[in-house]
Amino acid sequence: MGQQITPETADQRVRLTAMVKAAGCAAKLSPSILDSVLARLPRQIDPNVLVGFETSDDAGVYRLSPELALVQTVDFFTPIVDDPYTFGQIAATNALSDVYAMGGRPISSLSIVGFPNSGRDVGILDGILRGGQAKMQEAGCTVIGGHSLGDDEIKFGYAVTGLVHPQRVLRNVGAQPGDRLILTKPLGTGVIATALKKGAAPQGSVDAAIRSMCTLNRAAMEAVLPFELHAVTDVTGFSLLGHAREMAVGSKVSFIVESGQVEFLPGALELAQRGFIPGGTQRNRDFIGSCVEFASGVPDDTKNLLFDPQTSGGLLISVAAKDALQLQESLRARGQSAQKLGQVVEKTHPLIQVRNQED
Repeated sequence: MGQQITPETADQRVRLTAMVKAAGCAAKLSPSILDSVLARLPRQIDPNVLVGFETSDDAGVYRLSPELALVQTVDFFTPIVDDPYTFGQIAATNALSDVYAMGGRPISSLSIVGFPNSGRDVGILDGILRGGQAKMQEAGCTVIGGHSLGDDEIKFGYAVTGLVHPQRVLRNVGAQPGDRLILTKPLGTGVIATALKKGAAPQGSVDAAIRSMCTLNRAAMEAVLPFELHAVTDVTGFSLLGHAREMAVGSKVSFIVESGQVEFLPGALELAQRGFIPGGTQRNRDFIGSCVEFASGVPDDTKNLLFDPQTSGGLLISVAAKDALQLQESLRARGQSAQKLGQVVEKTHPLIQVRNQED
């Protein structure tokens, strides 16, 4: 994922991450603010809305016919890497992920751009748009338009439309006691992006994070479809534990997470130990910390990474225990991570228990 544009098209001395306050999905609005506002909105009644925003699912689903439904989502954020082309790729991959998490096939997209009106460094915008379009083409999703506005802070992403059969929609609710929890990408993009912004991220960590963030969740979605899935969501800015909370609350169950089974990107733990913690980490902890109980011995750095805001993260899957091993094998056969994080249990207090690997 090296530089994709030339010095003639953009000033490579510009570090995109240095131009923004927060990088990637770490720039998301605080979940506590968002939840408080959404909870007060009047309920909408439309029998064709199969999935709305009530359960904080990854995308909305609208039925067109007994055989066809639309999957619709929108996602945009500030630069999480310095190379414009790569930033465009990551933004596109992240936006597409919501459609895959619903079991859908993306077909079209609209770009969303915020860019300074100064007229300088237009090659940067060219690189961002080209990177995004290349990733959309990889996904078989056509960019058919977009909207832009002048903004001192660069922002980029897409509204994506996909298709799904109404009876084959994947949801972030429905997890059942006895299920196994599986995650398809390692954690740590937030701390690595924070270190990159401060010029302290090892190149190996940056490269690993970019590979992960640029990997479509298409292969993971295709791997899971044949199995008895009860709930699926993608892990992004609200962290692994934040999205696990949404799944547990909506499913009326509790989760046990084995901290020793969680995979982290290379260097992520070391960077967390050195204090490169995104602001979104504390916001996530403030919002859901009371729902989580950590066993003694779980390191503080591991805790921070479980609250780490992810950009273009993997799928968190609740699957019937009988299918868990085969699902992991199917994921690995497609080159995907397949971490068996823990299990689903009857609803109890706390909502999520994080165990130490020695427990």
